[in-house]
Amino acid sequence: MKIEKVSENFAKDCFIQGIDCSQIVLGYAADKAGMDSDEALRISSTFGGGMWAGRTCGCVAGALMALGMKYGYSEPGETERKNKVLAKKAEFEQKFTAEYKSVVCKEILGYDLSKPEDMKQIMEKNLLFTVCPKVVCSACKILDELM
Repeated sequence: MKIEKVSENFAKDCFIQGIDCSQIVLGYAADKAGMDSDEALRISSTFGGGMWAGRTCGCVAGALMALGMKYGYSEPGETERKNKVLAKKAEFEQKFTAEYKSVVCKEILGYDLSKPEDMKQIMEKNLLFTVCPKVVCSACKILDELM
């Protein structure tokens, strides 16, 4: 699945089909990061919903993976590349938290999806289809600025 454009409706449709926030974000950035789209979707498939434990938002995880692929380092002593990728990470997180006050899924949603009683509230309040698509779009917009 190749993702070239992201909108709230597109994100909702992906969620309905079982594609998660982390996958949409990394899939969207795959070409810019030099990755194959299908590989990006597979790599990011366990990070949605804050790793389904309400931890770091899947959108943030997907974005950080994209930044790592584009700007990251793989050899000892690559201090310049390390500094660059960490600066990009910090800039992404600063822009993201300016909008959402946190990078943590359960803080963004106000509920912890790893707890059945909280997941019930998330579903009753339709947060996965109202809040999460906005977060996906914001993460992709920030990536556009940084990549």
